[in-house]
Amino acid sequence: MDQTIITPLDNGPLLVKGPMILQDAEGNPFPVDKPQVGLCRCGHSARKPFCDGAHRGKFEDCWRVEK
Repeated sequence: MDQTIITPLDNGPLLVKGPMILQDAEGNPFPVDKPQVGLCRCGHSARKPFCDGAHRGKFEDCWRVEK
């Protein structure tokens, strides 16, 4: 896979698959050593920017493309 795919999971994180460079606001890279990561959308994760599952029961969002 040579493209990056980002999928907002129902009531969960953004799932990012493919090659990526993840940086903080100052341009410092976060180490990413997996082919996919979950990025927190709820703000409850203790491992931001990564999801740690803390959203369960606290966050609801089911994003869809308008047709």
